[in-house]
Amino acid sequence: MGIELRVAIQSVLGLVALGALLFLPAGTFNYWQAWAFLAVYAGLSMYFTVYLLRKDKAIVERRMRVGQKAETRPVQKGVVAVIAVLSVATPVFCGFDHRFGWSPVPTVISLVGFAMFVVGLGITMFVIIQNNYASANITVESEQKLVSTGLYGLVRHPMYMGALLMVAGMPLALGSWWALAVLVPVLILYAFRIQDEEKLLRQQLAGYGEYTQRVHYRLVPLVW
Repeated sequence: MGIELRVAIQSVLGLVALGALLFLPAGTFNYWQAWAFLAVYAGLSMYFTVYLLRKDKAIVERRMRVGQKAETRPVQKGVVAVIAVLSVATPVFCGFDHRFGWSPVPTVISLVGFAMFVVGLGITMFVIIQNNYASANITVESEQKLVSTGLYGLVRHPMYMGALLMVAGMPLALGSWWALAVLVPVLILYAFRIQDEEKLLRQQLAGYGEYTQRVHYRLVPLVW
């Protein structure tokens, strides 16, 4: 099966699953935030995936190696497993919040959430374009080179910075204040993942130690 077909099948199944995680708990299709979120996510992801397939299919292959089985380090296996649970729990909780009205979010705040999500997704896309070896699992390939410019000149892990914006924006976009609580475990998990990842990078990626002396912040500029 060609990579284009695999990507198409995976994308469609992922979108259907996300829709189910939102609409089933909501108990209705009258959930404009969910429809808007699915449209934004599908549109941007499709555009970016097509771009990468034309640019370099190897990048897409790396991004498809994702999940607990793709990780080789014990810490990362545990982190990825918990992140997977949170990734399912968040839309489910947002759906229930919409059904029962636990913490309704004003429309203007939902729009801010959409903006945060789009910016975060845009950052992750730009990182992948800038660094062809930015894979979904923690690994260093033999021909991999250190990237220290662009967003990597701002923080050492810009992809996680973009992902954090997406995590913060998603609950607001979907109309739930309470779902923002997911930020707490996600920040803790990212901290563990980054610290373990940097151990590997210092050992296997030439010049990474010197790079950390120039770029001091890991995830959030001026914070950490």
